[in-house]
Amino acid sequence: MAEYNMQELNLPGEDGKRILYPRMKLYGQVDLETITEKIAYASSFTRGDIIGLVQAITDEIAYQMGQGYSVKIDNLGVFTPALGLRQDRERETGEEGDTKRNAVSICLKDIHFKVDKELLYRTARHCHLKRSTDKFQRSSQVFSPQERLERAKKYLEKNSFMTQADYCQLTGLLKSAASRELREWIANPESGIDYKGRGTHKIYILRKP
Repeated sequence: MAEYNMQELNLPGEDGKRILYPRMKLYGQVDLETITEKIAYASSFTRGDIIGLVQAITDEIAYQMGQGYSVKIDNLGVFTPALGLRQDRERETGEEGDTKRNAVSICLKDIHFKVDKELLYRTARHCHLKRSTDKFQRSSQVFSPQERLERAKKYLEKNSFMTQADYCQLTGLLKSAASRELREWIANPESGIDYKGRGTHKIYILRKP
């Protein structure tokens, strides 16, 4: 049975009162090895069959997205490639006489995923919730956004990179709030914050002038 706890939003409601929202308490992360063992136990497929098929599917998804297509897997969702500028490349303004960005300056930055409604439905059927005994958590409001940015930049002046966990520790923000704010810093070239990697391997660095 899954558990949930109540977490406070960073911004208060219109009447100034705090707003709590439910958040699932995750016990950990299930990897492909675990899923493979369960499927192999309940079917005639071997572990090698399953791993080979998953690898073949992911390779083909990657190829099709690399050719300029989004990929829809029924009952799972839609994968869509997203582009961005390479590090140290300035954004194109569209103004007359401005430097045009060519293919050398552009690269794949991310892959967006939109879940299929059928997967939501199937997950909901298996989801039986109970409230966690943990108390709700709130993000710290000790520092303003600008103060949090300055703390991050000072940290990066002494360290080659920063993780999301580092940012949480520096600012007192919870993971969701820290992730959201870091995305805002990355989207704003004037923030001085950039990133490398993707997913769980993403790290944050100082943007080069």
